[in-house]
Amino acid sequence: MSEMAGLRPEHFLWELRDRVAWIRLNRPDRKNPLTFESYAELRDTFRALAYAEDVDIVVLAPNGGNFCSGGDVHEIIGPLTRMDMKGLLAFTRMTGDLVKAMLHCGKPVIAAVDGICVGAGAILAMAADLRLATPRAKCAFLFTRVGLAGCDMGACAMLPRIIGQGRAAELLYTGRVMTAEEGAAWGFWNALHPPEALETEAGTLAARLAAGPCFAHGITKTQLNQEWTMSLDQAIEAEAQAQAICMQTRDFERAYRAFVGKEQPVFEGD
Repeated sequence: MSEMAGLRPEHFLWELRDRVAWIRLNRPDRKNPLTFESYAELRDTFRALAYAEDVDIVVLAPNGGNFCSGGDVHEIIGPLTRMDMKGLLAFTRMTGDLVKAMLHCGKPVIAAVDGICVGAGAILAMAADLRLATPRAKCAFLFTRVGLAGCDMGACAMLPRIIGQGRAAELLYTGRVMTAEEGAAWGFWNALHPPEALETEAGTLAARLAAGPCFAHGITKTQLNQEWTMSLDQAIEAEAQAQAICMQTRDFERAYRAFVGKEQPVFEGD
């Protein structure tokens, strides 16, 4: 199985603490834009996380007071205007593959967002399982403001499921900023925290999840994603099979024994 402790990425910061991986884009002077290289490296990292036994939770964190300013204007948008259709499609498929890798990495992903979170940065937050933010977080799906459609990297499928069709349509058509207060009221942000407390709160949430039944968390993530395209009958049957698998784990037995002994269960992810 892949072990991530020794990962040394070139295009973002990586830290593994207590089975929680912290990822930060590392261009704070530019509010952390994405490049062709950082897109690809993030995609490959999330793909590898699906096989990593030393990581239970992933936190996407800010750097220098901002989360991500989207695709770099000079290093991505400029070159895209000169590409042919084959090159453009290769790029858009690659960016979509990053979202797919996040969805299929088998680990809960927490986005901890401060400051600017726009374009592809907003997509990274959207693709996370849980989203924390500060009151100064500014999130915008601003694709129409650069002459593109709002249907980027799965936004038209995922955003309506999080905040509702009408609200998603407004944000995707206008590209306007969703304020932190709006995002919290609409369910995009799970919670708002002061900037100085954001990473502490994200770490606390990550530690809580990491202390839980991590194999079962992976099953939960799989079902949350796969049941989008299932009928209700199919979903109920899929969950019956998934839960039967979890009932064969040692963590399920540990929880039972702890309950009988009036103790707190200690899960080990097997």
